[in-house]
Amino acid sequence: MNKKQLSLKLILMNFLEFAVWGAYLTSLGRYLGNIGLGSQIKWFFAMQGIVSIFMPTLMGIVADRHIQAQKVLSLCHGLAGLFMIGAGVYCMQAGDAVQFAPLFILYSFSVAFFMPTIAISNSVAYNALGKAGLDPVKEFPPIRVFGTVGFICSMLLTNFLHIKGVAMQDSYTQLISSGILSFVLCAYALSMPACETNKGADDQTLAEKFGLKAFTLFKDGQFAIFFIFSMLLGASLQITNGYANTFLGSFAEDPNLANTFAVKNSNALISISQISETLCILLIPFFMKKFGIKKVMLIAMFAWVFRFAFFGLGQPDFPGVILFILSCIVYGVAFDFFNISGSLYVEQNTTTEIRSSAQGLFMLMTNGLGATIGTLAAGAVVDACDVFNTPANWATAWYIFAAYALVVGILFMILFKDPQKKAAKA
Repeated sequence: MNKKQLSLKLILMNFLEFAVWGAYLTSLGRYLGNIGLGSQIKWFFAMQGIVSIFMPTLMGIVADRHIQAQKVLSLCHGLAGLFMIGAGVYCMQAGDAVQFAPLFILYSFSVAFFMPTIAISNSVAYNALGKAGLDPVKEFPPIRVFGTVGFICSMLLTNFLHIKGVAMQDSYTQLISSGILSFVLCAYALSMPACETNKGADDQTLAEKFGLKAFTLFKDGQFAIFFIFSMLLGASLQITNGYANTFLGSFAEDPNLANTFAVKNSNALISISQISETLCILLIPFFMKKFGIKKVMLIAMFAWVFRFAFFGLGQPDFPGVILFILSCIVYGVAFDFFNISGSLYVEQNTTTEIRSSAQGLFMLMTNGLGATIGTLAAGAVVDACDVFNTPANWATAWYIFAAYALVVGILFMILFKDPQKKAAKA
């Protein structure tokens, strides 16, 4: 397989991987609000974090030690799709009487198997590029761009497609769409280049046999700081996923704003975030080489400050909508400069026998502990601000989130030592 053929295979894998997520991630909160579960939004998004505490690491261990990673990717998507379609079918049958418990249980099982696939798909791509003699730092970002393209296409489909006169962003059909895409990737993943497992020798320790050696990375002081701040920054990841669309939808209560584009097509507006992401991914190799991981992470942290602050300052009509657009543009920097550069940092600083486990550990700290703590804390802030009864209080909530990101950025700047400078001194 030549470089072009391999790139196309990996592009399609990434497109499907994030199309699965984009089908519902930014619109689920709006649907839950429509069916009277607005106060439970935090639990649906926190569950993505809760399962990420253990599932990416567990599946990473399986991929490292027992089953080839591309097969684990296929299995996870098959199960995720099955449970997500089950959630959509339940909502369809329940109509206006959707209950929290059955929907939440089906959804939880789906995301439990989906969340590990983000790290595993990275490992599958890195493995394929490495086998082909290509540099993942150079070759992966342009491929990963198409994951974001897949996310955007799903978002726009969910925004503009109406089924039986109802937009998918307001309906359970977004869940069924996500499940179908998971089934497609379940089959396609089996065509990926085979990934070797490292079953190891009989004299391995228990930690080595179960792939827990990745946790020894915490013995390195700077790696420990990196993971801790990955958790703190990960707390920002799900806030706008869970509440941005719901926030924009709240302006519908104002007759003067109800028919603005930002309110009626909020998912399309939010998709600007992902469009920005596609452009920012391409900047990562340059920024990583020019500035190093510390400065790239700092740029991401301060970008989160602007992301939240612009939401607090904006309005759906002109000129206030410009601030919403700026918030979406800066998201590309906030997300990519943290998530992709962090993944590459782990890739470059770990050995092959723990690489999948280390990627799972990175996911645990960001989309696991960080997202769980952040989502529940954000939910507490939203509840304290009483935004569902007093929509004007949304601005206060966004300013609190911005202040949090600012504090995290300042602490990281003080505590984390740039690996390149550390190596230079040595």
